[in-house]
Amino acid sequence: MTLHPYPTSLDAGQTAARLPYPLLVTELIRLLKDESVKVPQRVVQPLPGGGSLFVMPALDARTAIAKLITLTPANAGSGLPAIQGDVVVFDVATGRRRLMLDGPTVTARRTAAVSLLAAQRLAPNTRGPMLIVGAGVQGVAHLEAFAQGLGVRDFRITSRSHASAQALAQHAQSLGLNGRVVPDADAALADCPLAATCTPAGGVVLSALPRDDGFISAVGAYTPAMVELSAALCQYVAAQGSVLVDTPDAVHEAGDLLQAGLDVARFASLGEVIRQDMKKPDGPVLFKSCGWAGWDLAAARTALA
Repeated sequence: MTLHPYPTSLDAGQTAARLPYPLLVTELIRLLKDESVKVPQRVVQPLPGGGSLFVMPALDARTAIAKLITLTPANAGSGLPAIQGDVVVFDVATGRRRLMLDGPTVTARRTAAVSLLAAQRLAPNTRGPMLIVGAGVQGVAHLEAFAQGLGVRDFRITSRSHASAQALAQHAQSLGLNGRVVPDADAALADCPLAATCTPAGGVVLSALPRDDGFISAVGAYTPAMVELSAALCQYVAAQGSVLVDTPDAVHEAGDLLQAGLDVARFASLGEVIRQDMKKPDGPVLFKSCGWAGWDLAAARTALA
């Protein structure tokens, strides 16, 4: 048996290099069409002090993964990352460990790639500008993904931390993009057909109603108790446009939609969009992303390739 020459354990930079957004989006599509994929329910174990331990397995006919990460919101502002851990990748046939990927990097890039895929398939207007609410790791990943995958050049950035927002704007400028800090997310939404909310989801950060050609990817809230979007915003898009979710698991995870009193089970998932080759809907679109180990499996498959 020929062993692969690349290192088994990849750091953050090596992991990112193996997950370019165009290839990652392509692999997401392949995974959603792969009938061998199985994703057991993830375990979220609360930890003393307010953190959580996530155990997220997934597999297909050839590859099995286990994502083991901690989420520690108390690390905000301390210099320590909020998300830490690894994605361990195994060969199904031999049981051999093939790779160990940096967990935070996988989480950031696969989440942004899922938003990008949803926008490519569903957004009425993909030209931008794009509003990014939250200038942390996910804000950076979404800016880079939408610039690379949709050619968006103009970004408006808002964050509870002005320093973080300014740093992300400067990062955009370093990439040859137009990035500027705006003081009010609701006011900026009127000028932005694309938006992503990438916050810790401790409270509503976006209340304004989207444009008729608006697309919002809400990624911060992944439990019933978490929220980023106002109930009125969610209810408006459900009535006047289209709400879609990343997976059917959102029925018990999508805090934004659940707190708005919406029947999450009636909304189509991204898998249905891909498998049924759905056309772009009319009116504004809200894409609710809660996370799924299948996305991590797609990242592992991309890294192996």
